Amino acid sequence: MGFHSTIGNTRYTFSNLRELLAKATPLRSGDVLAGVAAQSAEERVAGQFALADVELTQFLQEQVVPYEDDEVTRLIVDTHNADAFAPVCSFTVGELRDWLLSDEATEERLAALAPGLTPEMAAAVSKLMRVQDLIAAAAKIRVVTRFRTTVGLRGRLSARLQPNHPTDDALGIAASVLDGLLLGSGDAVIGINPAGDNVAQTMRLLRLIDALRERFQIPTQSCVLAHVTTQLEALNAGAPVDLIFQSIAGTEAANRSFGVDLSLLQEAYEAGQQLKRGAVCADGTIGTNVMYFETGQGSALSANAHHGVDQQTLEARAYAVARRFKPMLVNTVVGFIGPEYLFDGKQIARAGLEDHFCGKLLGLPMGCDVCYTNHAEADQDDMDTLLTLLGTAGVNYIMGVPGADDVMLNYQSTSFHDALYMRRILGLKPAPEFAAWLESDGFSRLAMGAGKPESLLQS
Repeated sequence: MGFHSTIGNTRYTFSNLRELLAKATPLRSGDVLAGVAAQSAEERVAGQFALADVELTQFLQEQVVPYEDDEVTRLIVDTHNADAFAPVCSFTVGELRDWLLSDEATEERLAALAPGLTPEMAAAVSKLMRVQDLIAAAAKIRVVTRFRTTVGLRGRLSARLQPNHPTDDALGIAASVLDGLLLGSGDAVIGINPAGDNVAQTMRLLRLIDALRERFQIPTQSCVLAHVTTQLEALNAGAPVDLIFQSIAGTEAANRSFGVDLSLLQEAYEAGQQLKRGAVCADGTIGTNVMYFETGQGSALSANAHHGVDQQTLEARAYAVARRFKPMLVNTVVGFIGPEYLFDGKQIARAGLEDHFCGKLLGLPMGCDVCYTNHAEADQDDMDTLLTLLGTAGVNYIMGVPGADDVMLNYQSTSFHDALYMRRILGLKPAPEFAAWLESDGFSRLAMGAGKPESLLQS
């Protein structure tokens, strides 16, 4: 029983998929902290050899978190699309890797395959990939979503304008919004992390962004990243809610630590759909992608809800939760939790590329908050490297934070200028609706008539 591999004169045995996936994972501090990491580089290579020979059908027969104990597992199993899986049903994990990197794996075939892959399959194949493999495979995949802007088109790079303020001061937020818009950020969303999570503050911030959007006819969407229950209360009280946000994770217990479950997320999804605030397309349809999710390797471990599963596999399982609700935006906040989970720039970069690849492979519109905390063994040079790698991999969007320094959340991210650098060096443009606005009279009025933040607050 179990899985086996021999390196030299040593035979390694892995008792189940959960152990094998953990041992085959490239080194990261969170798995060491959890006690699931390989004990040596040789054992890690042995795990990868054994994992390459595992048939993909094994992932349908054996669950890393028991079906009866976890609603995320039940979601994965119960929504698996056997017809979509059929083209690769005879593959091993190693054969899937080879196919993904071949010319046979076209953009159309990859899109059709997504519902047939489980998160554990995606996680497994990523563990066999080097950095260039993760980039090459992800670059083939485009996942396009729409609310007021169209995000994810080939040749485009969007940015979330993140104007956080430590006291939610309206003038300070307005200054950051003006700065970001004038530098071409905000086509993914103008999204504020509020300093305080309460309904009144959430409604005030939503109305601030919406009034600005309507005044200058800006094609974008707004979001205040309060808890989903706070956003629902604000929505029911008449606040102008565009996208509904929530942090999610890969196990039921980890999601419970965030104060959510699948039924609550379903309620939020349905509430957002009923508002019909998206832009009307030429064919009369309305932009219907209303959810915004953030994830990050290590969240289940930090909640003591990891079930002995490695953090990268659990991250991929969070994407099963996300894709259930057809989100507008998903991003991995890759280095935010800290060095206990991703120790240094090398581990952060690897994790960001894994997350982006796995999310897109599973059919999600992936962005990335290219970030680190100040006590990690990382710096802005490391983030420049990851940012550029993600750009070549076709990331949907990145963060735009004034000076790359979030003064409310107290971490380092990417700036408005970083988005400009990426667009210039890779020949990318903003979302088409936003790009047209940047060339319009609306943007000129913002630049000419709203040269001071105070003017943005005038009714």
